[in-house]
Amino acid sequence: MGRAKPELLGIAAAVAVASAAVSCYWWRRKFKLFLPSRNRIQELEAALKGSLEKCAAERQGRIRAQQALRKALSRANGDNDEFFSYPMAPIGVVHSCFTTRNGTPRQPLLVPLARASLEFYPSRVPEASLEGLEGFTHCWIIFVFHLNTDIEKLWKNPSQSGFKAKVRVPRLKGKRVGVFATRSPHRPCPIGLTVAKLEGRHGCTLLVSDVDLVDGTPILDIKPYLPYCDSIRGADVPTWVKEDNALAISSVNFSNVFSSILADSWSQVEQKSLYASPEEFQSLIKQVLSWDIRSVSQRNRPHEHSCHYNTKGKTGDGSDFTDYHENDNHKEDSVVTSSIATDVVYHLVLECFDVSYRIDDSANVFVENVALMK
Repeated sequence: MGRAKPELLGIAAAVAVASAAVSCYWWRRKFKLFLPSRNRIQELEAALKGSLEKCAAERQGRIRAQQALRKALSRANGDNDEFFSYPMAPIGVVHSCFTTRNGTPRQPLLVPLARASLEFYPSRVPEASLEGLEGFTHCWIIFVFHLNTDIEKLWKNPSQSGFKAKVRVPRLKGKRVGVFATRSPHRPCPIGLTVAKLEGRHGCTLLVSDVDLVDGTPILDIKPYLPYCDSIRGADVPTWVKEDNALAISSVNFSNVFSSILADSWSQVEQKSLYASPEEFQSLIKQVLSWDIRSVSQRNRPHEHSCHYNTKGKTGDGSDFTDYHENDNHKEDSVVTSSIATDVVYHLVLECFDVSYRIDDSANVFVENVALMK
């Protein structure tokens, strides 16, 4: 028995060595199946590098082709840059509480309750492109002054559009200054820039406030507001711009029946309104009318503007109100008058409500009535 033990141990050792050899062979074969060889890795790296170089070369080729095309067009047009155009299509549209141009604030941030939704076209603006805006409080909006009466002439035949180099400024009581020293909508390129407070986002729609945009305004672009570079410390403006009270109203007063009339009509519009209650909507009216929204000619000669209210944005007698509202699509939309200046009744349209009011010589506003638009 003593001799048999060494033989058994030898056999066991031989079996263990053989098993280890088989296991090693099996694992090596398995890793060869799943792990590419070093040569294969080098081949893939070379292919990726070649693809990147090809993409870069194609991009440079497109850039050179575009540059050559511009040079060729320049030579064909006698090196006149006036013939160049850069067509842009809107990426969205504004749905605002301001139904017409009259009453739309002259500047942003003047009416905190002025609300709008910016609806972007999903075919041009995927929802993912708006992600991250929630972290900003304000945004810039680049838009088109689409209600300008001369906009088609500007686009179709700019050289014959009759562009006016100077416009009348409300703060200067009608005095004219160069258009580029103002924010008049009547410009060679009718593009506007405004800032708004971001209130929220739902899919491809942004909710904003503090706006000065009329309903239906086409949107060209939006950008986040950056305080560290968009707010310039020490910036200065002419004296006439600093006159903050030039268009301020002394008081806004409502008739005794105004609130009840508005409340009775509210049930017909509350599902579509940007406002939660008739009380909030009345506060909007007060904020809008806290600034004199009339034109220079209406303020200076109210008894001469006897005309009929027109929801399409034109006055009934064809009066030429040539002054501008500094950052909106304004001309005049608005008035029904009698022959006595103090009896002039003005109209303000907000959402689907027609608000009628008077204003006395001391700049006190008396809001008389409100009616649903038909």
